[in-house]
Amino acid sequence: MTWVAPHIDYLAVAPMLVVFGAAVLGVLVEAIAPQRHPAQLAVAVAVAGLVGAFVLLLIGASRGALVTAEGAVAIDGPAVFLQAAILVLSLFAALLLTTEKPDGEVLPLMLFAVTGLLLMPAAHDLITLFVALEVLSLPLYVLCGLSRRRRLISQEASLKYFVLGGFSSAFYLYGAALVYGYSGSTSFADIGPSPLVFVGAGLIAVALLFKLGLAPFHGWVPDVYQGAPTPVTGFMAAATKVAAFGALLRLVAATGDLGGLWRPVLAAVAVLTMVVGAVVAVAQRDVKRMLGYSAISQGGFVLLGVGPAGLAGTLFYLAVYGFATLGSFAALTLIRGGDDETGDLASWAGIGRRSPLVAGALSLFLLALAGIPLTSGFTGKFALFSAAVAGGRTWLVVVAVLASAIAVFVYAKVIVTMFFREPGHDGAVVVAPGAAATTVLAAGALVTLVAGVLPQPLLGLATEAAVFLP
Repeated sequence: MTWVAPHIDYLAVAPMLVVFGAAVLGVLVEAIAPQRHPAQLAVAVAVAGLVGAFVLLLIGASRGALVTAEGAVAIDGPAVFLQAAILVLSLFAALLLTTEKPDGEVLPLMLFAVTGLLLMPAAHDLITLFVALEVLSLPLYVLCGLSRRRRLISQEASLKYFVLGGFSSAFYLYGAALVYGYSGSTSFADIGPSPLVFVGAGLIAVALLFKLGLAPFHGWVPDVYQGAPTPVTGFMAAATKVAAFGALLRLVAATGDLGGLWRPVLAAVAVLTMVVGAVVAVAQRDVKRMLGYSAISQGGFVLLGVGPAGLAGTLFYLAVYGFATLGSFAALTLIRGGDDETGDLASWAGIGRRSPLVAGALSLFLLALAGIPLTSGFTGKFALFSAAVAGGRTWLVVVAVLASAIAVFVYAKVIVTMFFREPGHDGAVVVAPGAAATTVLAAGALVTLVAGVLPQPLLGLATEAAVFLP
């Protein structure tokens, strides 16, 4: 049953409040805790906050869908599903951050970002969505510049992300002003087709496409992915994409395709994103840049499911893609090549012989991203392609299959280098995984295999959740 709360339903927004409170508490712990145990306390606060938020999310979801905060926040099936995925991915990302022996401010910054992530798929209002974008972005700008091994390239990546992110925020605000000037409302539901709204919606879409790293607004992705600390890159690639797509899905659903505007625009962006990401990835030698272009291409695949018919497949794909991506970067945290965090691909020769478990786990995740059968990636892409064909966009599926074939070559190149190339004298070193990295790798591998062989439980949840509130 759907009902509208007159003010703020605190149980509905409790997960966001708990994560935000944990972030504030983490800052206090960093300031006043004994210097012998600040890291352990910060980890405990972060894990407790994320687990507590997940429990409250499940309790709130049992009451059904609702709109609260005077229509600014919608807690419905897609929002709850994506928030659950974000919390679980963020929990594993927090564990992964501990492998780098982070400074005390890293985990609180991540929790502030998670607060914005949770708000994005639930935002039902232009102002609320902008607040979510900024709460998410500001901590990420800082986190991207905290790499200890390569400070110069890390700080350069942070500056690029900050400057371009500021431009995207300006586009969003100007677009929101145009929409409000026409409709007199900031609610998604009040946005109707008109020339002024088309321009405003286009500017808003630019900001969301930037946050998603989709072409032609993808230029920051490889540089930031390469320069940021590897655990931060994994967090961005997995959780941020889930949240930003949630916002885009809600905007498209609430505005009713704006008289046919969204469909052709998103189709063109999907084609450009899939082709550019897959083709340019072939030429990359740095593995993090390669995965950056892979993430661009994967975003194009997700666009195939944007629309009512593909919502369930999109939700499923976002969840399993997040685990495969985070698992990939968890493996990358264990590989050291010279002064670089991951090194040139050529230095990876023979890693599969020296550390078969790490190389095997990474290979599994790459195969899932490629969409190989018996992995979660295959099931997710099949669901997206089926929805596109049912919607009469078979030509988009043909382009997607061709882009997938190119991507298979990219991922296979990494696997062949690890297992079938003779190691050189300056080969990359594989660090023995600790408990945190092992947990993330095991969880990612389990989800990737189970969702590939037995996808129905998770796909069933996605199908039940695939109903937006009006």
